Amino acid sequence: MKRFANYFKSKSLAWLMASLLAALVAGCGGGGGGGGGGGGGDAAPAQGTLSVSLTDAPACGYDAVNVTVVKVRVHQSSSASDTDAGWTDISLNPARKINLLSLTNGVLEHLGETPLAAGHYTQLRLVLDPNTAVGFANSVVPSGGFETALVTPSAVQSGIKLVNEFDVASGQRVDLVLDFDACKSIVKRGNGSYALKPVIKVIPFALNGINGFVDTALLGSTVMVTAQQNGVVVQSTAPNAQTGEFFLGRLVPGNYDVVLTANGRATAVIAAVPVASATSVVSLSNTATPITLPVSATRIVSGNAILSPTSSTEVAYVAAKQSFGTAPIVTVKFVAADDSASGAYTLSLPTGAPMLGQYATGTLPIALVAQAGVAGKYSVEASASGYQTQSVSKDISAANATQNFTLVP
Repeated sequence: MKRFANYFKSKSLAWLMASLLAALVAGCGGGGGGGGGGGGGDAAPAQGTLSVSLTDAPACGYDAVNVTVVKVRVHQSSSASDTDAGWTDISLNPARKINLLSLTNGVLEHLGETPLAAGHYTQLRLVLDPNTAVGFANSVVPSGGFETALVTPSAVQSGIKLVNEFDVASGQRVDLVLDFDACKSIVKRGNGSYALKPVIKVIPFALNGINGFVDTALLGSTVMVTAQQNGVVVQSTAPNAQTGEFFLGRLVPGNYDVVLTANGRATAVIAAVPVASATSVVSLSNTATPITLPVSATRIVSGNAILSPTSSTEVAYVAAKQSFGTAPIVTVKFVAADDSASGAYTLSLPTGAPMLGQYATGTLPIALVAQAGVAGKYSVEASASGYQTQSVSKDISAANATQNFTLVP
């Protein structure tokens, strides 16, 4: 955790100095438009400062996910088009190619900052550089594979609209963090190419969260750690590839179920982990007692998840969930269906008994107890924005399973 804290402090200090310098320069600029002298023209409009950074949840099965950021745009009107007046831009010159997988475990990429008129802002856009024939502005490297261009929607040029409203007060600073979920944003297509379907949310800037360590023996098995509420993944990360340390950062205060998965291993769940405030950090394990996952056989749930009618912007996601009686349901694994007419998907799931523990007082190590009664039993759920969710129970204890979905509005 010390590494994350030092990184956060150094970045915050740099941004603070930049803000102070901007304020000094603005102060030396004098009294705005009117005549000279002390009381001449109209008063300058009240201003604050907007700062924007980028972070990422881990990608599933990729060695790199690259996006090239051109600018961030904000507007006070939620209905403003990209050609309307009134936009304020944070421009990156030159445009910056960023590997999202370098931004896990709380690391931030500072995109820039700008003075901003005080007021209420209702539209935020992230503008990416479109791919051209001469390079890979936006690309993906499948595990063990080669860099491949991402098919990008036309919206990347006018700006990906993000759901967020914020207020800027006179003389105050607003820090926004854009969480670019690479795992959900990369979708396989039927012809073997990959498409970018951006899934981005705005999360708190303050570095609170949940940390811990997994056994380093697991690190070659694609470990994923998620913080969930009622089976919905709120934040996710992958452990440090050398130390096994993980950090689920920037969480809204509340209780979370932490779910750990790895290929060929049983699932572990630590329920009701409390994040008390915007600055509190909760530890689930340490280097002396890292979390380990028992070896487990795996089986497959596969099929097709299609949208009817089809959509040029949405794709179906299929999740395998497990319930532990009185404990909340959790998502074990999820995948995007192919962005094609077939909508093919495959989920590889453990058949071994999942391990369940309660945070309670937080005394380490937290006891994890095998839940034999739910081994191999899943609720397979298909969903897409604007379509009705469907869910079917599947028991893969003895054999693989097939399940097809047709989602309707």
